[in-house]
Amino acid sequence: MPDVKRAIAAATSLAASFDLPTSDATVLHNSNKLALRLTPCNVLARVAHVGQEVAELEVDLAQRLAGTGSPVGALDPRVNPLVYIRDGFAITLWTYYEPATPHLAPADYAKALQQLHAGMRRLDVATPHFTDRIAEAQKVVASPHLSPALSDADRTFLSNKLTTLRQAIENRGAPEQLLHGEPHPGNLLSTKLGPLFIDLETCCRGPVEFDLAHAPEEVCDYYPDIDQDLLADCRQLVLAMIAAWRWERGDQFPNGRHHGEELLRRLRDDSALDLRHNY
Repeated sequence: MPDVKRAIAAATSLAASFDLPTSDATVLHNSNKLALRLTPCNVLARVAHVGQEVAELEVDLAQRLAGTGSPVGALDPRVNPLVYIRDGFAITLWTYYEPATPHLAPADYAKALQQLHAGMRRLDVATPHFTDRIAEAQKVVASPHLSPALSDADRTFLSNKLTTLRQAIENRGAPEQLLHGEPHPGNLLSTKLGPLFIDLETCCRGPVEFDLAHAPEEVCDYYPDIDQDLLADCRQLVLAMIAAWRWERGDQFPNGRHHGEELLRRLRDDSALDLRHNY
């Protein structure tokens, strides 16, 4: 997010309106949206431009999942669980959790994800399908206006990769359910209450292997009944989608272009390996 100072001012002003003392704001994460720790009130503020977020869905899901005992971060109990609009920003206020351990054991990670999926199976809520996420990535790749720095050769390669992987996954006809959408280590907090997932804006429907593709490989060793071939396709798909977003005009991910180049290299290496295995 380029206008960090305005976003911080909006978040601190909102907290102050609820008599939550805020003398400092620390940026915890800044990409297409901003995560701030406000002190001394100890609030986690999530800030995005209005229209570039699905914060209402995230707030609704957080409350519903908390009701099922699922391992998710909680909204701040001192304010109403709403999306607040300030100066063109959509702001939500969450509980800030002090880190408990620097590293979460793979078995604990897998158990938390299982618990989250179990809680999600109990909910009946309208969310996007995981293929909608693929379509967004394909749109970026297909448009030189949206991804002007992407070469023609890379554009063709990435477009074919997204299309082929989508077809392969859909053809498997695997069972689907509500998913987190991006349960990578950056969205899992190690707290004194145990592991807690955050950032529910990416929730979608799809096979659990799509979620597992975002987790470290060793985590999947502890998650039962995985379709390993489907998981391999989903890992490739996730890499291809992330690669597309790193080439999108205006992407705010730190060192995004370098990551985009590295992801393309990995995808090409994996494609060459698959060809060798087929002969």
